[in-house]
Amino acid sequence: MAEAFARIDGGKDVEAFSAGSQPSGVINPKAIEAMRELGYDLSAHRSKSVVDLPDIEFDFVATMGCGDACPFVRAKSREDWDIPDPNVLPPEEFRAVRDLIRSKVKTLLERLE
Repeated sequence: MAEAFARIDGGKDVEAFSAGSQPSGVINPKAIEAMRELGYDLSAHRSKSVVDLPDIEFDFVATMGCGDACPFVRAKSREDWDIPDPNVLPPEEFRAVRDLIRSKVKTLLERLE
């Protein structure tokens, strides 16, 4: 969802990637539905591993609660966004996490301008 929001709110000047340290291989159906509610088709995305990322130094990397298990990804700046894993949450709480992610992405984009 963070990648999608970076693309939505960052426009053509932002190139965003999303990947996990242990990807499931499928996009969470709850995430697809939560983003569909905002008019975005997340089903076009795919679940990726950090090893699938380009071998570059990123301007910014956000980790989401992986703590010491976070793999190293080269970046000029990084933050750990303490965001709850929404996978087991009911739809209303899932939407709240979605909205928290959007808020953090918007704040980041404003800061990077």
